[in-house]
Amino acid sequence: MSRIANAFNNKKAFIAFLTAGDPDYETSLKNFKAVIEAGADLIEVGIPFSDPIAEGPVIQEADIRSLSSGMTTDKVFQLVKDLRKDYDLPIVFMTYANPVYHYGADRFFKNAAEAGADGIIIPDCPFEERHEFDETAAKYGIDFISMIAPTSEDRIKTIAAQAKGFIYVVSSLGVTGVRSEITTDLDSIMKLIKEATDTPAAIGFGISTPEQAAAMSKKADGVIVGSAMVRIVAKYGKEAPAELSNYVKSMVEAI
Repeated sequence: MSRIANAFNNKKAFIAFLTAGDPDYETSLKNFKAVIEAGADLIEVGIPFSDPIAEGPVIQEADIRSLSSGMTTDKVFQLVKDLRKDYDLPIVFMTYANPVYHYGADRFFKNAAEAGADGIIIPDCPFEERHEFDETAAKYGIDFISMIAPTSEDRIKTIAAQAKGFIYVVSSLGVTGVRSEITTDLDSIMKLIKEATDTPAAIGFGISTPEQAAAMSKKADGVIVGSAMVRIVAKYGKEAPAELSNYVKSMVEAI
């Protein structure tokens, strides 16, 4: 069983996102360790980018803090290597097409695999153009994670049927960020996904409270939280690890 599959094995998965290098390398490493120790089943490591079009202000600002501290793609790979010294849970990169192109796709996925990554999410790569990265990622044993949004409509089953690792279900239209309520008809989306595949599906975008996490976990195989955690990093800086630990424990307990 792959590490990603194991994260969903007989349980609901809590998936935690943080931007690598926010606010600096050492604190970021401590943040990821705190999140893992608190019970996260899978972590998404955000590779900072100057134009993250799917992100709201919270993660945009995290990217700026990270890049300002001197974070690079190579340093992100090193951070994952440092985590792999102690942890065997699945690690998935979240990035954009431009950084992968700029780095060189073959070199990127080779180095990502050597660092210990299991998958990658590229929000600005449409499903129809996934072959640009999917084949190279697969060559190095990395799952190209598909995203399904409320606007996917007639394409939901097609995307789901070809999904690898897990499916990232976008709960709401727009960019990432905390939302007071999620009104999308996720039940219908999940029904179509389950008719097409056994690949687990996790819901993200907008989830921030234990109550929301509990509600979403009843619909999906996992819950993804990012902006709420990045806000903790922004608020507490070098003191964030302890705050993140308490937050993750509350979310894991909720689902």
